Amino acid sequence: MDFYAAAFELQCAALAAVDPASAIRRHVCREGDVLCVADQCYDLGECERVFVVGGGKAAVPMADAIAAILGERLTQGVVVTKYGHASSWSAPRFRVIEAGHPVPDENSVCGARAVADLASRATERDLVICIISGGGSALLTLPVPGLTLTDLQALTDALLRCGATINEVNSVRKHCSGVKGGNLARLAAPARLVALVLSDVVGDPLDVIASGPTVPDSTPSADAQEVLARYGISEPPSLQETPKPGDSIFERVQNVVVGSNRLAAQAAVEKARDLGFNALLLSTYVEGEAREVGRVAAALAKGICADGDPLSPPACLVWGGETTVTVRGEGKGGRNQELALAAALALDGWPGVLIMALATDGTDGPTDAAGAIVTGETMARARERGLDARSALEANDSCRFFDGLGDLIRTGQTGTNVNDLLFVLVG
Repeated sequence: MDFYAAAFELQCAALAAVDPASAIRRHVCREGDVLCVADQCYDLGECERVFVVGGGKAAVPMADAIAAILGERLTQGVVVTKYGHASSWSAPRFRVIEAGHPVPDENSVCGARAVADLASRATERDLVICIISGGGSALLTLPVPGLTLTDLQALTDALLRCGATINEVNSVRKHCSGVKGGNLARLAAPARLVALVLSDVVGDPLDVIASGPTVPDSTPSADAQEVLARYGISEPPSLQETPKPGDSIFERVQNVVVGSNRLAAQAAVEKARDLGFNALLLSTYVEGEAREVGRVAAALAKGICADGDPLSPPACLVWGGETTVTVRGEGKGGRNQELALAAALALDGWPGVLIMALATDGTDGPTDAAGAIVTGETMARARERGLDARSALEANDSCRFFDGLGDLIRTGQTGTNVNDLLFVLVG
């Protein structure tokens, strides 16, 4: 069995399962003036206007799909996406703004302001549909009074480099923003608001995905201060409180998760079984330091090889989640590449094993790769080429290491974003 071909098929099956446009169509349909979203229906005949707003890496295909469903009932829309992600745009009456990610820029502020302005125009006779996907926290940046874009850029960079989890990062972002932490719902009230969410956060917590612009925030600003203190990061000049559970602004809000990491992981498991593997979805809650998770992945592969535990070969383990990297070196890489590098070191000399780690959006850290693929022979090949894996790991230089071997996974922009996936194949 060609493990490389099998891993590629697993990747394709997983990404196809979380195609953003398909996800929208599975949860939203229209019959005449009746718009059904999950278990709720809306009479468009009673709606004076229908606005679409939102942001994220998958904003364009999601907006395209909802625009096709709404047709002539769409009044106006504006979405913000990452640079280079608007090439497939085709929907009319929409404004698309490309902006910076993972560190926000001027366009992130302009985009957030445009979204906020359109949402705030809505009245109780209007329907506002908000499309949210991973990356929305950076792409929709509207500093609260007392903060500047420069403040938020420095804060974001510090949080991304210190090893903080996405939950911790977004707990800070919510208290620095005029649209996050339920504030977009506040702007749209008293209109009806429907949020369609493509989750990129472990466990799909609505208040964390894109920093929860349409859901109540139960965390006080003191929680954000605690996160900053934990990582030794200077507190910004201003933090604000957010709308809390029980606030009347959420009475006319519906939030629906339309796609998630678990859906992608389950599709990979099904494909693995079709290919003849004994397959198991181990978890979609994987978090922690990337290099430590890589060593655990290698340990599980060794257990299958030596003892047939937890599966007998040919075996496939599928994980999902999002690891973190504490940046100590000056190298170039991403969390999936660093995970794969640590796994390669631990697997040195073990035959018949392949590990593939990738970001579902096609971008792993500040690189053009989605991740990397390793086997028990990776280290031998590296030594032949004079590549020092341990030095690369210590310098956080996994991208250059794998580029030298030709083992980077380059998918290009996938159009979706549902965390990371890890495949462990044992023959």
